[in-house]
This record gives sequence, structure tokens and C-alpha cells, in this order.
Amino acid sequence: MTQVAILDDYQGVALQMADWSRLPADCQVEVFHDHLSAPEALVERLCAYEIITCMRERTPFPRALLTRLPGLRLLVTTAMRNAAIDLQAATELGIVVCGTGSGPTAPPAELTWGLILGLIRHIPQEDAAVRAGRWGVHLGMSLEGKVLGVLGLGRLGGLVAKAGLAFGMSVIAWSQNMTATLAAAHGATLVSKDTLFTRADIVSVHVQLSARTRGLVDAHALGLMKPTAYLINTARGPIVDEAALVAALRTRRIAGAGLDVFDEEPLPPGHPLLALDNTLLVPHIGYVTEEQYRVRYQDTVENVVAYLQGTPLRILNPEVLVSARRR
Repeated sequence: MTQVAILDDYQGVALQMADWSRLPADCQVEVFHDHLSAPEALVERLCAYEIITCMRERTPFPRALLTRLPGLRLLVTTAMRNAAIDLQAATELGIVVCGTGSGPTAPPAELTWGLILGLIRHIPQEDAAVRAGRWGVHLGMSLEGKVLGVLGLGRLGGLVAKAGLAFGMSVIAWSQNMTATLAAAHGATLVSKDTLFTRADIVSVHVQLSARTRGLVDAHALGLMKPTAYLINTARGPIVDEAALVAALRTRRIAGAGLDVFDEEPLPPGHPLLALDNTLLVPHIGYVTEEQYRVRYQDTVENVVAYLQGTPLRILNPEVLVSARRR
């Protein structure tokens, strides 16, 4: 019997997104809808599985965990990059790590604009007020004529900039490697980092998390922002200094923040962000659409079937020891 674990199926849809019946009859598939973060609890849950499939970076697989899963031979992550998996450790342990396609590219940029509009027009608060019998509570902010500051003009940052232009905004941009030519290609103007935070009415974060970008949005940057400005982060939590952001929000140094990503996910009970009324918080759902899930879970099944046939697909660590693969 081959044991297969599907982790962190928060929405309870994994089995509906792909044809898992393609797996051989001797495969036993178990779906976990809850999230475990405690190492001991994870080891106890996962130690019996030969195959584990995970959704993005919801459950990290560092060396300390991988070494305690002696039966694990295949780890499938959705998408083709997962910073939460120690690929070197997996390779040394003979664990094949495979990835999947991602599906549509726009959903995180779409969510960015959902957060922006929700914040500046106070949509959650107005919805709650209407349901409570009150009519018209907050004064919103228009986008036309305002300044959008985009931190990173890659695939997603470029889409966000394009929408900002459509709303009649001026777009400014900065990142460590950005050029004026690249910015202009997206209808944006290259400025310095300090100028971006000083001028922008909305700052949207779209750089990748790395050693260079960890803590990039720090207390200094937040201190430059207008008291009427908003920060949006749909990239990765640690790019923003979370403690500095909480302080800026508590003191109304900035108007608000829309966040899809956090230092610790899921957010623990009692986290200070949960008590602030000038935040719009969503649970890392930038990529969570039916279209993306179907591609990711269907490719996951393809990877498992191929592994069981002895020909793993989309291997992220091709140097894994051949002798350790399933025969």
C-alpha cells in the first residue's frame, strides 16, 4: 500500500480539482484540511507517507523535518518554485521533489486591486454597516489623479501598474535592478526608493523575497509615507517589517494596509494586526482561484502517476540520487 498525503487543503476542494482515481488501486490517499506547524505534530502525522503533496509554501519542509521522514520518497509542490523546501537536504536524502504548472498569471494582481479598492472605499465596513441598518458611514478616496508606487515591475507589478494607469493614476516605480527604460515600458517613472514612499498615495509590493528584500519596507520607508497613504502587500510577508508596520498603523502614521501575506501563516490568534481597524487582511489567496487550482492539482496527479511508473516529471532537484528513486 502506497500512502499519499495531500496537505493544507483549506477549502476542501483538492479531490474535486483533479482525477485522483488515476492513481493505482493500492494507493491510499488522505487529505488534511487543517494546518500543523509544530514540528513534532508534523512528524507524527507524516512519518508513514511515501508521497506528500503540498500547496505552495503553506507547510515548510526544512532539513530538520525531512530527516525525520524516512519513508518519504516523493514531495510534490504546486508551481515550480518553493522556498520553503530544502532542496539540498531532499537531494541528499534521496527524496524526489517535483513541481507543477501554475495556471493563469493575473490572479495576484487582481487581488491587489481588490485590496486597494476595499481599503480606499471602506467596502468591508460599509457592507457591515448596511447589514446593521446604517446607511453611508465612511468617506472614500478617488484613484484618479493619485500616485501609485509599485515596488518591483515584474510580471505582477507590471499588471498592477497597467490597471493604475487605467484608473487615471500616475505610476512611479523602484526596485534594486530597475531601469528607466523598463519603468517606461510599463508607463511608469523610475524614482528612488525614498521618493516612491514619499510621493505615493498607494504603495504596492511586488518584489520577490530574498536576502536583499527581506525587511525592505522598514520603519524608515513607512515613516516617509503620507498619513493618507496605504500599503498593499501581496508578495511575501517578510519583505515588510511587520513590527514597524503595526506601529505605523496603530499610530495612524499611514491610513491603512491591505495584506495577503504575513510573517507567520496562518496568523496566530491574538496577532496585533487582527486588532487594527485600518487593515484589510486575507489569508494568502492571491493565487487561490479555481483555474489555478485545477492546473496545480491535475499536474500533481500527473507527477504522482509518473513517479509510480518510474519516470518522475517536472523534477526540481534532478541531481537527486538515482539509486534512491522508486524502482
